[in-house]
Amino acid sequence: MDYALIWAILISVAVFAYVALDGFDLGIALLFPWFKKEEDRDVMMNTVAPVWDGNETWLVLGGGGLLAVFPLAYSVLMPALYMPVIAMLLGLIFRGVAFEYRFKTKRAKGIWDLSFIVGSLIAALSQGIMLGAMLQGIQVTDRAYSGGWFDWLTPFSFFCGVAVVIGYMMLGSTWLVMKTKGDLQRQSYRAGWYSALLLVACIAFVSLYLPYVDPFIAERWFTYPASVGLWVLPILLVGITLGLLRSLHKKQEGRPYLWGLGLFLLSFAGFAVSIFPYLVPRSITLWQAAAPDNSLKFLLIGAMVLLPIIFAYTGYTYWVFRGKVDSDSGYHD
Repeated sequence: MDYALIWAILISVAVFAYVALDGFDLGIALLFPWFKKEEDRDVMMNTVAPVWDGNETWLVLGGGGLLAVFPLAYSVLMPALYMPVIAMLLGLIFRGVAFEYRFKTKRAKGIWDLSFIVGSLIAALSQGIMLGAMLQGIQVTDRAYSGGWFDWLTPFSFFCGVAVVIGYMMLGSTWLVMKTKGDLQRQSYRAGWYSALLLVACIAFVSLYLPYVDPFIAERWFTYPASVGLWVLPILLVGITLGLLRSLHKKQEGRPYLWGLGLFLLSFAGFAVSIFPYLVPRSITLWQAAAPDNSLKFLLIGAMVLLPIIFAYTGYTYWVFRGKVDSDSGYHD
């Protein structure tokens, strides 16, 4: 049994679950500058207040799993990405404090609004920069990071950071479409439409740029006939984009968020296809980075127990707090 591959899939699921769930949390904060009314902001925060901290469970699982299961990859990636990782964690701390303190003050509400926005912006931007840094490649010599302190910061990695910010804004908008009503929902439809168009433009640019500058990715995607099966991904991207825009235009409530998740899922699949079988692109494969099989097997037994529990309580939480949120109801009221 290929335990390394199984664990790579499990960690990928955890990372995607984090993006899918915490993404709309961060996106709601990023939308705050376009929603000026205090009442609207209260409702926006109340739509995610019961679930935001539980959503971060998946980030812990992904990061902790990488350390335990792929220690070599962890030892290379962390020195390469120290700055954006620390910035992300500080941003999440600011965002978390703002969640609780904003509802306990009147005079300083503007300060906590700003903390909520800035913390979420730093966290989302840092996540995208780390993604871009991995795609552009990490310098490795003798199984150790050999690049500079700021190698992670390039125009491309920063562009990926902006793309993730836009993507989270799209998820936040579609979440609000599903959870709110009235004028707030109407504004969310508009925000979802524009952010979806910008996100698709970003995905298209990255999809064209990377094969142009990276021969490995170009060979993976454009070697005929081996790559023919991969062409279904851009075809699906077009279909999902049209479905998302159509659902927003027709003022549907639940489907825009699901279509938005589809965009992220396809982008995630494209990322995996572009770097596989490497965990540290072009340097260390997942099998080279993996811990011994005995350790992977032991950890897998624990994961088989814990993952169903995490899925169960996450699903139960969303079920309990399902439905619309308005100014007269909310987690903090």
